[in-house]
Amino acid sequence: MQIEILKSKIHRVSVTEANINYIGSITIDENLMDAADIMEYEKVHVVNVSNGERLITYVIKGKRGSGIICLNGAAARKANIGDIVIILSYAIMTPEEAKTHIPVCIFPKNNQI
Repeated sequence: MQIEILKSKIHRVSVTEANINYIGSITIDENLMDAADIMEYEKVHVVNVSNGERLITYVIKGKRGSGIICLNGAAARKANIGDIVIILSYAIMTPEEAKTHIPVCIFPKNNQI
């Protein structure tokens, strides 16, 4: 048996852009991705603290140091610029692996590490 466990969390960052005319995804500052151990094209859940919306998408690498958090495509309808979001990724592992697993959780200030 395998279970899905929290792998990474970017806690409470501000949406800086929303681009409805993009194919899809969320663009995240590469510094934040590195700090949270999130890879480009990795599946993530985005939880909007400001309005209660939740969505699943994948990550696109944003300019390093820019602080960008941009919801693209249909996801752009789920948040306004300035909304606070939490970004979560998960890993599949055995229950034995899960017992010793420690998620990477980062708490950026002003979208910066």
